Amino acid sequence: MHHLTAVFDVVLRSAWLLPVLALLIALDAPVPVLPSETLLVAAASGAFHAHDASAVLGLAVTAMIGSVLGDFLVYGLGRGSHRLLRVPEDAGPGGWVRRNLTSRPVVVCVGARLLPGGRLVSTAACGRVGLPVRRFLPATLAASAVWSAYMLAFGALLGPLTHGHPLLSLAAGLLLSAVTAGGFELARRVFPRALASGEAEPLAVGAAGAGPAAPVATAPVATAPVPSAAEPPRSS
Repeated sequence: MHHLTAVFDVVLRSAWLLPVLALLIALDAPVPVLPSETLLVAAASGAFHAHDASAVLGLAVTAMIGSVLGDFLVYGLGRGSHRLLRVPEDAGPGGWVRRNLTSRPVVVCVGARLLPGGRLVSTAACGRVGLPVRRFLPATLAASAVWSAYMLAFGALLGPLTHGHPLLSLAAGLLLSAVTAGGFELARRVFPRALASGEAEPLAVGAAGAGPAAPVATAPVATAPVPSAAEPPRSS
C-alpha cells in the first residue's frame, strides 16, 4: 500500500500531469468513460490542501483548455457525421437541448454540462444543427468555465477531508463521480414515471356528472281479501 501511495503521489506531482490531464479532458468529450474528472478532483484536492496557488491556477487553465478542445472535437464530429452522433430525441434532457439550442446556446451548454453525458449531447447537437462557430465559442467557454470551477470547488471541499493523501483523493473523486451520476440517473428515471402516473388518472363517465340513479321506493298497494269458495257466507 505504501508503494502504491508513492506511485500516485509521483503521478499527481509529475510535470506531465497537466498535459496528460488536458488530453484526458479533451478525449472525455467523445468518450465519456475516461477518469479525467477523478484525476482533476484528486489533483485539486492535493493542491488546495498544500495551499499551492500556482498548482490550483495551473489546474484551472488546464481544465479550461482541455474542455474547450474536447467540445470543438465533438462539435466537428457533429457537423461532419450524421451516423456517428445522432440528434437528441424530443423527450427528456435531449429534447430540452434540441428545443432551446438555437435560441439559447449558452444556457443549454452550461446546463447540460453539469449532467452526466450532457456534454456529448449538447456539443454534438450544436454541430448537427449547424450552430455557427461565433455562437458556439461563447457557449463552450462559459460551459468550460462553470465546469472547471465546479470540479475545483469539489477539490477544495475534499482537501481538508483527505489531507492531500493521493489514494484518498482518488477514492473520494471516484465516489463523488459515482454518487453524482447515480443521483442524476435516479432522478431521470423517477420524475418521468411520476408525471406519467399523474397524467394517467381515469376520468369518471356519467350523465351530466351525476352518479347512478337512486332506487325509487314504491308504496305497497292494499288489496281486499278474496273469500274462498269453500268458506260459507256470513249472515249479517
